[in-house]
Amino acid sequence: MATKVLVPLLGEGVEEVTVIKWLKKEGDSVHELEPLLEVNTDKVDTEIPAPASGTVLKIVAEEGAPAKVGTVLAFIGKAGEAVDGEGREESAAKAELKVESQTSVASQPATLDVHRSTDLGFISPVVAKIAAEHGVNLSQVSGTGLNGRITKNDILAFVESGKRKVESLMPTPATRHPSPTVAPIAGDQLIKHTMIRKQIAEHMVMSKHTSPHVLTVMEADMSRVAKHRSMNKEIFARDGVNLTYTAYFIMAIVAGLKNYPMVNASWSDEGLLVHKAVNIGMATSLGEEGLIVPVIKGADNLSLLAMARAVNDLANRARSKKLQPDDVKGGTFTLTNHGVSGSLFAFPVINQPQSGILGVGAMQKRVVVIPAESGTRDDAIAIRPMVYLSFVFDHRILDGASADWFLAKVKETLENWA
Repeated sequence: MATKVLVPLLGEGVEEVTVIKWLKKEGDSVHELEPLLEVNTDKVDTEIPAPASGTVLKIVAEEGAPAKVGTVLAFIGKAGEAVDGEGREESAAKAELKVESQTSVASQPATLDVHRSTDLGFISPVVAKIAAEHGVNLSQVSGTGLNGRITKNDILAFVESGKRKVESLMPTPATRHPSPTVAPIAGDQLIKHTMIRKQIAEHMVMSKHTSPHVLTVMEADMSRVAKHRSMNKEIFARDGVNLTYTAYFIMAIVAGLKNYPMVNASWSDEGLLVHKAVNIGMATSLGEEGLIVPVIKGADNLSLLAMARAVNDLANRARSKKLQPDDVKGGTFTLTNHGVSGSLFAFPVINQPQSGILGVGAMQKRVVVIPAESGTRDDAIAIRPMVYLSFVFDHRILDGASADWFLAKVKETLENWA
């Protein structure tokens, strides 16, 4: 009997992947655990190995198509072996449901109730309870689970959509302002969007439509940090760790979040969700491919050495495409070092659903005035390594004063590094 290749669970909360590339084609032989295809989720490319040795009898999922966890991707078996019809029947059923859904929506554009002609199948006790409490007819709910099963998220989304029925029919910012159509002229070159570029674009536009972005900027004297790094870089190297300034910035962010927990929060309609965990994402450039934001989990529990080691590990794995889906999930705040290319300050886009993002500019030696200390008469002038800290925050969560208090603590931590 042919072996089914299923979409595996690649991490907590991962419900769907996109097939990027098949490494084998129908008729090719494959060994067990040999890479069979590449999929993408949250900008992380992952190879899925073959679950058995044999011949690729049939490929069900096409490149570029989404596939939910647990669905059939392909069949592997003996050459010439008949394929179980379930995969093809499932695909046909999905196509039929898609046509029915499109026909229903086209004929009834002003309603949210899309009837399904198929049997409801298995209904979990949780789904049944929610439906009973809210008086929902389950035949009106479109399931996104395996084989069209109605999940808890499906029924909750349907209930919520009923509450916002009128609002959901209003045009969204995206529909009011669609991307302009650009007609190519002679000599133009069309470069197809990569999956990462599409995901970045979607997330950035969503972020700007979601929260009011406000920018506040402060300047930090990096003299003490630079001195500490110079004295300890060789010591850290003995432990195989490259001590970068990024580790210092994240440690300073942790200090700021500890003093002002409201910054370590997310907005919800019910209230402000203040996170207990301090998980710092660090934007990492992938060159022309875009960027990705791996997350340092439990950053508030790390020493400088452990922080530098975590920074090295995530950055190296990001650039070598060895991150796992869980590595880019769960962030509560983000750092982006836009100064690597010489930028002094910037206006970064918030990584939703976080409250803010800190941008770090290029460190430059500048002439600064040192205020006179008590008992002295005149101010002094010195040349110090300075850096601009650009904090973009969600004005629904933070006001200007609270944002400045947080940023001032980050600045203080850097300037008074022991």
